[in-house]
Amino acid sequence: MRFGIGIPQFFSDHEFDAEAFRGFLRRAEALGFESGWTQEQVLGSSSQLSALQTMTYAAACTERLRVGCAVFVTTLHSPVHLANDLATLDQLSGGRLDVGVGSGGPRGGIFPAFRVDPQRYIAQFTEGLALMKALWTENPVTFAGEFWQVENASMQPKPFQKPHPPIWMGGSAEAALRRTVRLGTGFFGAGSSPTARFADQVRTVRRLLADQGRDAAAFPIAKRIYTLVDDDAERARRHMNDALASIYGGRIEAIESAAVAGTPADCVRGVQEVLDAGAELVLFTSVGDPAEQMERLAAEVIPQVGPPSGAFVG
Repeated sequence: MRFGIGIPQFFSDHEFDAEAFRGFLRRAEALGFESGWTQEQVLGSSSQLSALQTMTYAAACTERLRVGCAVFVTTLHSPVHLANDLATLDQLSGGRLDVGVGSGGPRGGIFPAFRVDPQRYIAQFTEGLALMKALWTENPVTFAGEFWQVENASMQPKPFQKPHPPIWMGGSAEAALRRTVRLGTGFFGAGSSPTARFADQVRTVRRLLADQGRDAAAFPIAKRIYTLVDDDAERARRHMNDALASIYGGRIEAIESAAVAGTPADCVRGVQEVLDAGAELVLFTSVGDPAEQMERLAAEVIPQVGPPSGAFVG
């Protein structure tokens, strides 16, 4: 069992407190969290710091904590620039980088701002990821794609981790899960996915790995959980639902049911169900005061969960 924690990113103008941020990360490391994770939102209504810069700052504040993003919407990036940025961060952190990638899905009006064709975004996503991998592993690189072309060029330095940092991917439909198994090195279940649905996804991923003759033990499974520990269970659920409505732009029953909120005992049960469903890494994305919630998770929830029992029934 491995546990990650969401890195605080939601700050209004002039609200960021560097000392508190550094203290949070160092405390996360001291409490034994394996990794700290960001989310990416380039355009949106919430006030959220950039994922890449936040990860870089976090890596500089820590010594052992891995840093990751779940996920970079890589269709919104130049793959050459992103590959270079991530290789640099992997070098600066001494190989502590995890990279989650996603296509972004049909994102309404956002694609035109990035010159992405809504009819071709999957092709652009897969080609961009292929180019990033080539830049990380080949020297020189010649790449003749539909969207990008590189001729006899080199990108240095390569990532610290070889052949490249772990590439986490998600998805719910079987086509997306096939793409995850084909292109990724691990599966990351979304925070919006209820545990029963996540368990189905895990079963599908493992079947697809077997079909391709891949070792499931070398393909880790993770899940984000939105969490809120409170001695008043009703207050916790109410606060959680309001927070998720703000994040997702409205009340969505399936997303609310995916969250784990309530008393410490309630949260222990919810986290244990996620572990039993197949998660090897649990990413806690706390609602409420990040530092307080991290302390409660470390003291009252994590010590009470056990290894997966394999008994989850969706």
